[in-house]
Amino acid sequence: MTNRERTLNILHYKPADRLPAVHFGYWRELLYEWAAQGKISQELAQKVRDSNAYDRELDKIIGWDYNWSHTYGASKHLYPEFEQKVIEVLPDGTKRIQNSYGVIEKVRPGVVSIPAEDDYLLKDRKAFEELYKPRMQFFPERVNYDFFRTFNEKVYEKLDVPVGISAGSILGTIRNMTSLVGLSYLIYDEDEDLLADIVDTYADMQYKCLEEVLKTGAKFDFAHYWEDVCYKGGPLISPEIFNKLCGKHYKRFNDLLRRYGIDLISLDCDGVVDKLLPIWFENGVNIMFPIEVGVWGDQFEAARKKYGPGMLGVGGMNKVALCTDKAAVDAEIERLKRLVALGGFIPCPDHRLMPGTKFELVQYYAEEIKKIKI
Repeated sequence: MTNRERTLNILHYKPADRLPAVHFGYWRELLYEWAAQGKISQELAQKVRDSNAYDRELDKIIGWDYNWSHTYGASKHLYPEFEQKVIEVLPDGTKRIQNSYGVIEKVRPGVVSIPAEDDYLLKDRKAFEELYKPRMQFFPERVNYDFFRTFNEKVYEKLDVPVGISAGSILGTIRNMTSLVGLSYLIYDEDEDLLADIVDTYADMQYKCLEEVLKTGAKFDFAHYWEDVCYKGGPLISPEIFNKLCGKHYKRFNDLLRRYGIDLISLDCDGVVDKLLPIWFENGVNIMFPIEVGVWGDQFEAARKKYGPGMLGVGGMNKVALCTDKAAVDAEIERLKRLVALGGFIPCPDHRLMPGTKFELVQYYAEEIKKIKI
């Protein structure tokens, strides 16, 4: 079987010869670590990007079957994006930088984690109407029509892995525009319709992008959203408000996808997602991803018990085991076997592999996971 066939069969509860060895990419710092250790070349460390040719080359070296992020779509960012520029350099070398979303970040020397948000432009209706709304409109330039009209023969048919269409982000990217603090203020802004107008405007553009790509006839096996609106304590926004703002958009997006024959719809959200799952699931999202284990434990088994076989999963492998030893990896694989036995579930490290991950353990995991029969 091809990797596409076995993946689609598993997620449709059909027979498959084995599990695919699936991953979700790497921290850049880990790739540099591996290059310094002589495990991979410096060129690979510098050039690997999700599902590009270098990523596929690294897949072969390690033993992965594929990266889940084989997704394609239109450009749904602000158009044009804000100029990225240094606003100020502080005495300790920290830079206050305006990013492409119009958020001011503090970037500290030597720190590779997510920058601290310091200020933001999207504070009121005037800023929305003048600075953001014009950048959230649909333009034909957002869609590479020539690429998608020849997509099937030039991309889809040349790959043996599941290929996804990027469905966009209903709220997650807006949070990137407002900052977390800004989003919190907008929820309680005296202009009660402002946040809804922002969400509706951005969603309308993304819907048009999705529709235009699908109309070209390009084939896709699944659709994929990115949200990241949860953390280890739960949602960053109340489920009631989230449903009111976003539920209707998920429904119309997913109705469109199903009209084009796409019935596997995954959504990437980190953290504890249980309180938002019913909103996603009831409006057509049916694949949990990446199902972070971390300090909050396995969430997939509980979701399957609650929602039934219609709730599918990709992820849920505690990547920390890959920083320890074979015994830890073996124990994790044994735990995953129980989830695989539920059906409709494919293990995948529960986020990008971080610095300290051991190259040989990743190879071992990829080899052992492929031995699991369905």
